Amino acid sequence: MASKILYVCQQIAPYFPEEGEALLCRQLVQAMQERGNEIRTFMPRYGCINERRHQLHEVIRLSGMNLIIDDNDLQLIIKVASIPAARVQIYFIDNDDYFARKAALTDAEGLYFPDNDERALFFARGVIETVKKLRWMPTVVHCHGWFSALVPVYLKTMFADEPLFRNVKVVVSLYDDAFPDPLDSGLREKIAGESIKSKNLALLDTPSYENLHRFVMNYVDGVAIGSEQVDAPTLEMVRASGKPVLEYQSPAEEDFFDNYMRFYDALHE
Repeated sequence: MASKILYVCQQIAPYFPEEGEALLCRQLVQAMQERGNEIRTFMPRYGCINERRHQLHEVIRLSGMNLIIDDNDLQLIIKVASIPAARVQIYFIDNDDYFARKAALTDAEGLYFPDNDERALFFARGVIETVKKLRWMPTVVHCHGWFSALVPVYLKTMFADEPLFRNVKVVVSLYDDAFPDPLDSGLREKIAGESIKSKNLALLDTPSYENLHRFVMNYVDGVAIGSEQVDAPTLEMVRASGKPVLEYQSPAEEDFFDNYMRFYDALHE
């Protein structure tokens, strides 16, 4: 059954090296499009992405909105580029405060940026607001990597009554991308400041990788395991959650992409 699938990716090739999560996202997007699905794909416009080489350009009609994150008024800039070999278009969420730095999630010393929580909030809000502007109604939203994990929270709370998203099914993919130290301790208050009121917010008193996903599990319809190695406590928690789980398999397997398609379809049964 053909679907409208929104992919929200932490990274995707060729904007990142063609391996792991970035390669899987690139292949999955192309494979689903080739199977007759209508696709929209988003990722952050990290400052390490060469805009000239990849021919990114701003989409004026989608840019210009301002988002409030933790009382900060931030401009949302939307850029777009194409992956010619895949005939796939990628939308990029950009903002000078959060994405101008010449790195993705860590600095030159390999330390995670202290505002990664706010960057993830801005990215999630930016994706949803842009899809609203496109007036496009996805049937499946598939989020890849922890940086995209707050999208389900917004969809099932703040945007739950939005007609475009009312019947959407949300999947998150887990990868070998656990961060070693908790995110900023103010994350709970920043999410609550978005008019998201829930007893589940207590899970973010210590916003570790595992606790972030414990929180997110309350807002997803299914989970896919995207890496052979995933944070063990998080994986155990997901398997015990009662949510449908698509277990890890090698992308080299013949039915790899068809299994994703069947997984999406089963969520609507």
